[in-house]
Amino acid sequence: MDNTIYSDIEKDKILDLGKVESGLLQSIVFDNIKYKSEDVIVRPGIGEDCAVLSTEGNHAVMSTDPITASVKDIGRIAIHITCNDISSNGVRPVGIMLAIMLPYGTSQGELETIMRQAGETAEKLKVDIIGGHTEVTKAVNKPVIVSTAIGKTEVYREDIPEVGDVILMTKYAGIEGTGIIIGDFERKCREVLSDDEIRQGRLLLDRVSVVEEGIIIGREGFCKMHDVTEGGVLGAVWETCSLIGLGCTVKEKSIPVLEITEKISRIFKIDCLRLISSGSMLVVAKREKADVIIEKLRARGILCTEIGSITEGTQGMKIERENGDLEKIEPPEKDEIYKVIHKEI
Repeated sequence: MDNTIYSDIEKDKILDLGKVESGLLQSIVFDNIKYKSEDVIVRPGIGEDCAVLSTEGNHAVMSTDPITASVKDIGRIAIHITCNDISSNGVRPVGIMLAIMLPYGTSQGELETIMRQAGETAEKLKVDIIGGHTEVTKAVNKPVIVSTAIGKTEVYREDIPEVGDVILMTKYAGIEGTGIIIGDFERKCREVLSDDEIRQGRLLLDRVSVVEEGIIIGREGFCKMHDVTEGGVLGAVWETCSLIGLGCTVKEKSIPVLEITEKISRIFKIDCLRLISSGSMLVVAKREKADVIIEKLRARGILCTEIGSITEGTQGMKIERENGDLEKIEPPEKDEIYKVIHKEI
């Protein structure tokens, strides 16, 4: 075995929970991918949600995601999250495959609940569940789903990002994380949330799809889209700017956050700007297109907010705090939701 790629890493160091951090993802995962097919026009990269393959007359857009944080709504989330990745390329998802791994002791009713959630969600999105695998295994201690989705398009096109472009985000920071935390840790949340707020929080998982906004934005034109998942809004900003090789300044006061998200962030002592935020799309767009995108989405009842702008790469990635201080945006590490999960379980 060739160990040369491990010269810059600590071979015996234990990996942290959550998505592998960006540096290791590049040096261990991406750098070990050797063969490059001529049919692949978009390859794996930090902040790149999908691969794109060139086929006769069409481009196939593909993505895969594991669902490991949620328990109660795992079937529903498994469909939404991977379809969101496809739509971040401005493309409608058409099919999805599910690999479902269940711990020993899972009942038939629990499996039925998972598949009912998945089937109903896929039907709403008009996405065909085209295959997968289902098994009970002692390799997991709670249900895990890995979903792979595919979309197709005749033309794959993005505008070239440059200094002065606008950074937009849809909906709110921490949508998915808020819904998961309230669903799985309701008793603790009731210390700060009313019955009505608990109901609102549960409904957030009905808002984790960004398929509609992705398709609308795709029609108007964009430089880059990235659905906001693990690492939250700031993680998505860092990944997007790293991918396009430019800097940015985002304003904390411009980032929309729900009051219930702020409340649970305080009680669990987490940063909601680094909380998993499926349901929000980060967009880099030309100024003249940004205003059109905002209006088109608002006409469909989808909040879209300008939160910052693209700067020279040498200026780095910064967030202007509410007090006016400028801080460097650090690379995403373990998502804040894991602090909650492993503190409460």
